[in-house]
Amino acid sequence: GFSLAHEKGYSDRHRDYLKAARNGYRFLVTHFRDPQEGGYYWKTDLSGQPVNDRKYLYGEGFVIYSLVEYYRASHDREARRRALELYRTIQAHCHDPAHGGWIEHCQRDWTPITQQDDRIEVELAGLRSANAHLHWMEALTELEDATHDAGVRASLAEALRLNATYFYPANPAQCSFHRHPDWTLVTGPRSAGLSYGHNVEFAWLMLRAEQVLRLQLSWTHFYALLDHALAYGYDHTRGGLFSRGADDTPATDTDKVWWVQAEMLAALTVALQHQPNPAYTTALEQLLGFLGTYQVHPPDGIWYDTVAADGHPKRPDLAHNWKANYHDVRAMLKFIDAYANPRPAR
Repeated sequence: GFSLAHEKGYSDRHRDYLKAARNGYRFLVTHFRDPQEGGYYWKTDLSGQPVNDRKYLYGEGFVIYSLVEYYRASHDREARRRALELYRTIQAHCHDPAHGGWIEHCQRDWTPITQQDDRIEVELAGLRSANAHLHWMEALTELEDATHDAGVRASLAEALRLNATYFYPANPAQCSFHRHPDWTLVTGPRSAGLSYGHNVEFAWLMLRAEQVLRLQLSWTHFYALLDHALAYGYDHTRGGLFSRGADDTPATDTDKVWWVQAEMLAALTVALQHQPNPAYTTALEQLLGFLGTYQVHPPDGIWYDTVAADGHPKRPDLAHNWKANYHDVRAMLKFIDAYANPRPAR
């Protein structure tokens, strides 16, 4: 987030975002990087001592993404080298040559974890998840754009195909959270339903991946996901995107979570950059109105974690270990690029 803000020209004499990003980069490569086994630990304490030395695809993907953005902001080629090195490590240890896709949970030595336990803080052991595979695709997209590496390109094409086929298909009612390694559907309460935020996030990240791969953009697929979210998950009275639902039925969880609003902001911005649409314009204006009235903390502009459908805070946290400046800063910068500094979206 700091790298992107600097890259977009927001550093000044009061706020050195490149310095902030450099501090994060140094801590990451000094304390999270595993010098023996490769990859990056899931968690350290504040002093940098590992407290969970496992390797999770979700986390490794964000390391790659952050290294690429830091390279863009700083022009430090070592950051790009580290990103490519990590990709090759993941490919060697986590890629499933039999079924495709990637193993998501490993011990420090890359032994796959197949049984769920309380040290796993993201998704379910032994399964493929829409969440981790979406963000792995996102990381591969930016890595390919920065390196033009043939292996990364092939992996990106695979991740795009798997996500578009099994997790975020063109029939949004069939979206799923989890699949078995052979891609059969997982049933059970923790795998039921769909996430409107992830659906619209995938929609625009799919176009970004296709752009980097120089493929024809799947606008029909994009609009199917966006329109489904607007039809079943959007609050057309107050504005804002609800959290979860199922099939072609109204939302079952009407909370409004900060990252879900951010991804809807990004998706609507992309849609309106592509072509005018009065319904999307109305939804975007409603969303901005809801954010400004209910979700943004007035003294500093930071977004509350979660508010209810009517806007009253349910989780008024401004920051915690799952809430930083990734979703909202990126979405706001996309919006600013589109409307204040019009140019083709990246």
